Amino acid sequence: MISASTIQPLLAALLLCLLAIIAASLLHHLSRKLVSDDSDLVDRIDALLPQTQCAQCEYPGCRPYAEAIAAGTAEINRCPPGGPAGIEALATLLGREVIPLDSSLQEHKPALAALIREDECIGCTLCIHACPVDAIVGASRQMHTVIASHCTGCELCLPPCPVDCIDLVNPLQQSAT
Repeated sequence: MISASTIQPLLAALLLCLLAIIAASLLHHLSRKLVSDDSDLVDRIDALLPQTQCAQCEYPGCRPYAEAIAAGTAEINRCPPGGPAGIEALATLLGREVIPLDSSLQEHKPALAALIREDECIGCTLCIHACPVDAIVGASRQMHTVIASHCTGCELCLPPCPVDCIDLVNPLQQSAT
């Protein structure tokens, strides 16, 4: 027969195990909720960024910059393409004060799109490889062209062009040509 003095420690140990399991389950649930909330915040921040993928903020694209803002490791004023309106939208979303664009970065410019002067293009494909949004089409040794509706004006195609045949223009100008 089991005595009361033997059952009490067993019940206490069982109760502690049960409480530990409940606590672990609760912590797991809360941590998943926090990760989900962080992911949702990153999504909302990313949706406010211009999606130029230009790296002017010194992050490799808009999503990594959004993640850094959400993590608190980046300020909201590091996106030149978004400019003051983008900073204001981020400040509103995050309940922060509006601050000016970081002066160590490029200045805000109106939206532009690349335009390849096709008669000067030598078909080297360097601009195609530099485009982060696949807005440039063409083949090796053939002229290239820009899909205006896809171009974000990030300027990343300009430096690799060996013949300097790419201009940045108002996107409305490009679609009219």
